[in-house]
Amino acid sequence: MNKKVRLKGQLRLYMQWPAFMTILLIAMNFWIFRLDRKAGGLMAVFVVIYAAIVGIMYLYNRSLILTDMIEFAAQYGVVQNRLLKELAVPYAILLDDGKLIWMNSEFEEILGPYKRKDSYMREYIKELNKGVFPKSDNEKKELAVTFNDRDYIAELCRVSVEGFTETEQVVELPEHKDYFIALHLKDVTEINKYRDLIEEQKMIAGLVYIDNYDEVMESVEEVRQSLLLALIDRKINQYMANVDGIVKKLEKDKYFIVLKKSGLEQMKEDHFSIMEDVKNVNVGNEVPATLSIGMGLNSSTYIQSYNNARVSIDLALARGGDQAVVKDSDGITYYGGKREQTSKNTRVKARVKAEALREFIMAKEKVIVMGHKIADVDSFGAAIGIYRAVTNLGKKAHIVLNDITMSVRPLYEFFSNNSAYPDDLFITSDEIRRFVDGSTMAVVVDTNKPEMTECEELLRLAQTIVVLDHHRRGDRIIENAVLSYIEPYASSACEMVAEILQYIVDDVDLTRMEANSMYAGIMIDTNNFMNKTGVRTFEAAAFLRRAGADITYIRKLFRDDMESYRAKAEIVRSTEVYRDVYAIAIGTNANLDSPTIVGAQAANELLNIAGIKASFVFTEYNGKIYLSARSIDEVNVQVIMERLGGGGHLNIAGAQFPHTRLSEAVTQLKMTIDEMIEKGDL
Repeated sequence: MNKKVRLKGQLRLYMQWPAFMTILLIAMNFWIFRLDRKAGGLMAVFVVIYAAIVGIMYLYNRSLILTDMIEFAAQYGVVQNRLLKELAVPYAILLDDGKLIWMNSEFEEILGPYKRKDSYMREYIKELNKGVFPKSDNEKKELAVTFNDRDYIAELCRVSVEGFTETEQVVELPEHKDYFIALHLKDVTEINKYRDLIEEQKMIAGLVYIDNYDEVMESVEEVRQSLLLALIDRKINQYMANVDGIVKKLEKDKYFIVLKKSGLEQMKEDHFSIMEDVKNVNVGNEVPATLSIGMGLNSSTYIQSYNNARVSIDLALARGGDQAVVKDSDGITYYGGKREQTSKNTRVKARVKAEALREFIMAKEKVIVMGHKIADVDSFGAAIGIYRAVTNLGKKAHIVLNDITMSVRPLYEFFSNNSAYPDDLFITSDEIRRFVDGSTMAVVVDTNKPEMTECEELLRLAQTIVVLDHHRRGDRIIENAVLSYIEPYASSACEMVAEILQYIVDDVDLTRMEANSMYAGIMIDTNNFMNKTGVRTFEAAAFLRRAGADITYIRKLFRDDMESYRAKAEIVRSTEVYRDVYAIAIGTNANLDSPTIVGAQAANELLNIAGIKASFVFTEYNGKIYLSARSIDEVNVQVIMERLGGGGHLNIAGAQFPHTRLSEAVTQLKMTIDEMIEKGDL
């Protein structure tokens, strides 16, 4: 039996070295014998004795070495198992289904009293289930998990043991599953603790503006103005002191703040209550003071944090003020903004923007105007107004219009069939490349989101872009605009364009039908001057009336046909009242050319029901689901729509759901409303 046992590898080579030396001595002896026979004979005797000794020792020690090797291997296995068992690293072996078959002492200590026989790893840490195990041999995965209030990094490795079942008599693995899952837990509780501590100590820059300073000061007696401002200063300083922040007043209505990230988390938790505190300051002022707050956080440099704060404050002001905007690595978050900003009666900004627009138009030869997809009357009327301004300045203008909706069709047919207007007044997105060159400027009206424009490609082709919009800015805006005129307190894009027309050219030559188009846009967006109207809204309407707008004609123009009226009545009839104050309805009539328009009209009608604070109407059109949201003054539907990927105004907003079922969209809306109510955002 021993003869069949052979050494191999380096040990066998080591044992054979004496034999190699014997051969060498024999060769030397032969050489010496040829030189001197007497010396060769004497050496031959010694070589024979040496060879005999080597042979005897090899045969004798061979069995002893094999015995020692076997004994060492047995002891080595025991020592190895003991070392692995007592290794100061939590280690376990699992089957392919997650069943624990072995663990060392450190792993047992982690499980502690929770340890059970024949248990599965998912019973202790639910994240470590079969779905996260490596799928190929020697593949490694890392997963952050928590167990018993400790944080761990779980390292998983699939170890192949092919042939294990044939050699092992005790354990048999399932067919085609000859592998184990090796699990190692690395305790990172302390690391995470210090990382969180460092994160909380990061400095954050912020800007605080009293966004309606002039209006507030004008509404209070002059002798009380200093007192009012002192009270506001005190509120801001006290609030920042409570969150361990520093305040530096830059101007009469602007503050610079610095605080730790932990302080920002406190501000988020109380939803920036300083905004409500300042509104409650009253020393006889008729208009409450409102704050806009911009916070910036960047992990690389403090300069970038300050730049983020500036972007945030600009965004807060562009969205109408009375809100806080936080920009960090996770994106942009909005707080507040539940109330409508007080509109400004001064038109200085409109005049400045009009003069800038005139300069850009004069520098180009051609202007292409476009609104948002599924154009409504406001978008169409604003585009017509810009067209008139461009032509009065002696330049060529085109309007991008793809889908002709039911509300726009009467106006579109008038202009397209009128010989006074060029044949290429209206173009489609497919034709856009034929009209764009180096001397072309793009003007976007009634939207500031690139994906909502009629032709997003135009934004990439045109070198000069101007944006005119009355909707609040969101996360996605047209970034490369050379002129951006966004006024959230304006009732409509047509109102803004009507103001611009009065400054961009002297005695603008506005035709009766062009005035009708713009007047109709204001009427539609204000629901016949009942929503979101201010002094400047009526001034713009008066300007259009002087230009020849016919109210009777416009009213007849937008009367519903019987089919649309029935569809609207059916939507109202099938309305569900959610949480006693939210009206939710679904328009399912597929026989209409523009069901989204009827849905918006139905949403307006639902607000006439007593007790309804906000209305939401879903309609399906061209493979997408459109949601129209309306309110009067108690609910900010714009923040709700932003949670759903849309936007708009405080009382007029909307969203889209591509490739979603109506039932799923309704459920998503309800969940959003519930979540916002629970967090105090509604």
